Amino acid sequence: MSQALSATQTPGEEGKRWFQGTADAVRQFHWLFEDARSKDIEDVLILSGDHLYRMDYMDFLQSHRQSGADITISCLPMDDSRASDFGLMKIDGKGRVVSFSEKPKGNELKSMAVDTTVLGLSKEEAEKKPYIASMGVYIFKKEILLNLLRWRFPTANDFGSEIIPASAKEYYIKAFLFNDYWEDIGTIRSFFEANLALTEHPSRFSFYDAAKPMYTSRRNLPPSNVDNCKITDSIISHGSYLTNSFIEHSVVGIRSRIGSNVHLKDTVMLGADYYETDAEMKSLLAEGRVPIGIGENTKITTCIIDKNARIGKNVIIANSEGIQEADRSSEGFYIRSGVTIILKNSTIKDGLVI
Repeated sequence: MSQALSATQTPGEEGKRWFQGTADAVRQFHWLFEDARSKDIEDVLILSGDHLYRMDYMDFLQSHRQSGADITISCLPMDDSRASDFGLMKIDGKGRVVSFSEKPKGNELKSMAVDTTVLGLSKEEAEKKPYIASMGVYIFKKEILLNLLRWRFPTANDFGSEIIPASAKEYYIKAFLFNDYWEDIGTIRSFFEANLALTEHPSRFSFYDAAKPMYTSRRNLPPSNVDNCKITDSIISHGSYLTNSFIEHSVVGIRSRIGSNVHLKDTVMLGADYYETDAEMKSLLAEGRVPIGIGENTKITTCIIDKNARIGKNVIIANSEGIQEADRSSEGFYIRSGVTIILKNSTIKDGLVI
């Protein structure tokens, strides 16, 4: 049985503040591990909520227990082109983590190279990927975790940058190799790119694995209705209505409505939480207002459209000037890392050019 807990469910004074980091989040729920029903828990698996990957955690746990490690860190093999973007680990000949370096460059980066055959890579692959980067996925022995959070580091907020690097000399920290697809989608740009990467053929990450399925909320929506459209390299979710439009390299979410002569390119459209009836849409249009969805003759590229957005007719969203950062939330949008974001429940009026 699983249970989802929010920050506001934490008892005591700590529950009055939001989580300050991964370690602080676990610390605020330390009472869970003291519950009588939790007395048999030996190990605690710590995950992050902004990663995209598929892992069998039983393999991870089995490796942790067989090694006798106090802490096990899941890690990715890296080549020179990406290694400096991550926190790297140095291991000895038995896979024990001995040191850390956060986004090293130059000679510091070269000093973090390790023999990744120790973790199971072939000699050829190890030569191409001589670095290992932390995924931010950990297994702790329960008592050690509680000791670190309560007594050793009572004010530390983060596992990866604070607690684990400072614990390497005192505790046995083991590296566990995960040599598969993984992306951190904690930024606007990475979220945008990871979604669009799903449209590739073949996709680097696939949800369609019968042996290891991924589940989403059951919505019981009808199939999408597509009328005289051209759709290339795109994903169209359930319950959408597309009319005489061109959808190119995009992801279209549930209950989306896309009007005639709309061109969507390099766009992630999250869809809507509810439908408007035909009568409601006609009434809105008669009043000069904008229904949920995208109005006719609108062109959109390099954009994230959040839930329940209302985009009018003859709108152009292209960021043709290449602006990297802008806050126009009063007008229903902002720009981050060159990507235009249409805010949830916002309205983009007819004819607006972004």
